[in-house]
Amino acid sequence: MTGASIAGPALAHWLHRRGAEVTVVERAPALRPGGQAVDARGVAKDVIRRMGLDEAVRAARTDTAGAYTVDADGKVLETYRADDDSGDGYIADIEILRGDLSQVLYDDTRDHVEYLFGDRIAELTQDADGVDVIFAGGDRRRFDLVIGADGLHSALRAMVFGPHERFVRHLGIVLAFYTVPNEFGLERWLIDYQDQESGRSAGLRPLPDATRAMAMLSFPSPDFGIDHRDVDAQKRLLRERMAGLGWQTPRILAHLDDTPDFYLDQVAQVVMDRWSSGRVGLIGDAAFSSSPMSGQGTGLALVGAYLLAGELAAAGWEPAAGFAGYERRMRSFVEANQEIGRLHVRSRDVAGPDSEPSAEPDMDAITELVERALHGVELPGYPEVLDARAAVG
Repeated sequence: MTGASIAGPALAHWLHRRGAEVTVVERAPALRPGGQAVDARGVAKDVIRRMGLDEAVRAARTDTAGAYTVDADGKVLETYRADDDSGDGYIADIEILRGDLSQVLYDDTRDHVEYLFGDRIAELTQDADGVDVIFAGGDRRRFDLVIGADGLHSALRAMVFGPHERFVRHLGIVLAFYTVPNEFGLERWLIDYQDQESGRSAGLRPLPDATRAMAMLSFPSPDFGIDHRDVDAQKRLLRERMAGLGWQTPRILAHLDDTPDFYLDQVAQVVMDRWSSGRVGLIGDAAFSSSPMSGQGTGLALVGAYLLAGELAAAGWEPAAGFAGYERRMRSFVEANQEIGRLHVRSRDVAGPDSEPSAEPDMDAITELVERALHGVELPGYPEVLDARAAVG
């Protein structure tokens, strides 16, 4: 399996419990700490409980109490609390930094799973009985299955399924995240400022380390031609596009050059007709990114991991049947969450001077869609297949 962020270790957990021997290769030299906050809502919380990780995940939460939206002068416009909508609202009850969740999943699996850091798959060929892999470090190995869990810019997806342009759909917004000193007095509350005229936004999120805060910036961009690894070019673009935005934006940008963890990328989704080819499959953002605007990328990864391992085991590890069952169970759930992401982006569209007034939203349809996006997938118990942890218990 490629990728040791969230989808990869989560799938490794379930594959091990179903009786598989698992190798995870990660091109980074170690787990990457920090990152933006991610959430678990709806059925994803059930998956965490079934993993036996509810206590560990909750202990690592950001403990954000809620969020304020403000105007340019800092006046509070709206208030959202973490316990709204049974913890599944704008601020989720389970909100955790991506790196902290990755660490919890790694700690849970490290004794049972082989992790290869600082390496990657350089070549791959498959036949009816297995997959031959050549690693960039020179090792040659043969596996029964290979799964890509290496994110939006998945190298494995490009290697097996085709170029990124065929599957990645840019939604017209660019997001940036990075930590800054907490000189803004944040205490457990996220603050978000959106400029309706330009479609830009700036926000600050509290972190477990109260001396630091997470800055969040976004701007509309109909295209995005900067390499996702060219950090200097990304910072120049961010300064240019955020110039003149009010509220605390100038103070946030002042820390751009001394932050240790800058991240910027397009808001994008991955749309594919199939998530498998022979003995190679995809999971998480590599297969079905719903974009950060859905708030459900982590949920899709966790649910997908549970279902992929369960369906493969239930099919006797026969890839065609296992992958087919996984796609059948996941597809509608994925599509609902991707539609949530697209709706969120459209809600931020900047109206031109000659634009027609927007139609009133169909709230009943939106409520139904949200319910599908949170709970619209069945989690079978798979009583007919091995559960190593239950057997040990």
